[in-house]
Amino acid sequence: MTLPETMRAIEITRPGGPDVLQETRRPVPNEAPGQVVIKVAYAGVNRPDALQRAGAYAPPPTASDLPGLEVSGEVVAAGHGAETLLGRQVCALTPGGGYAEYVVCSVSHCLPIPDGLSLDQAAALPETYFTVWSNVVMRGGLIPGERFLVHGGSSGIGTTAIQIANKLGARVWATAGSAAKCQACADLGATAINYREEDFVDVMKASGGANLILDMVGGDYIPRNIRALAMEGRLVQIAFLSGPKVELNFAQMMMRRLTLTGSTLRPQSDLAKAEIARQLRTHVWPWLATGQIGPVMDSEFALADAAKAHAHMEAGDHIGKIVLKVA
Repeated sequence: MTLPETMRAIEITRPGGPDVLQETRRPVPNEAPGQVVIKVAYAGVNRPDALQRAGAYAPPPTASDLPGLEVSGEVVAAGHGAETLLGRQVCALTPGGGYAEYVVCSVSHCLPIPDGLSLDQAAALPETYFTVWSNVVMRGGLIPGERFLVHGGSSGIGTTAIQIANKLGARVWATAGSAAKCQACADLGATAINYREEDFVDVMKASGGANLILDMVGGDYIPRNIRALAMEGRLVQIAFLSGPKVELNFAQMMMRRLTLTGSTLRPQSDLAKAEIARQLRTHVWPWLATGQIGPVMDSEFALADAAKAHAHMEAGDHIGKIVLKVA
């Protein structure tokens, strides 16, 4: 298949708000050994994209400067060692560049589209499922019967974490900020906590404390999370929507044998991401293929309307995932 020389893409013209996202033309990327080129059907929209747009999350040195960390589409070119995927439809975790008609990524970060899922749903999987599985299971060590709390329960991360934790046999709580968002969490199997009406610390303490908390808020949530943890509880931090700096009494960590940890996905090695992909394909993809879990979809925007998609995400009214229709 002969690929065009250039493609439509969305670039970040300067650090700033959604309006700095503008359509442009870029050269179609070339694959190296172990890589594939995907003709993008849909691209997921995620918080890290907005952070990069604002100038707060620089891409790795070898990655595209274009935003976009997850896509679905067809493999149209393959380097040495990746030929078996040529012509197949996949979803993939990308190091960047997903807001474009073509993107290059490692073959080991591609996954088949689960049976029954559409291309738009498939584009909503990689960034979220890689993040949740690696932090809740691989890092957080969630096991059956434990009490699990996720903040931002109606977000893409939250709706995914609720479902995976339920499948693992945990008891799940989720915070959200409106009746509609709380209902969405409850529909997925979580005990919903409206943080505008209840203190999640009190709720979790009354339930015995959380064994594991997944937090993307930070700020004053950090000391409150510490108070909400059970003895030997774990806090996994994956973002800081309210800031990363806070005064904290670490004596609580010692006295109650707590574990405080966290991670970001994008800077991890190709090998580490390949292992996450392997575990997802083994443990989670069968649940998706049989409809036991699935992405919660909020809305779809055209590629040219990426700025509107970012504005919608940052308004905070969405429930589930936002995607861009590329092809």
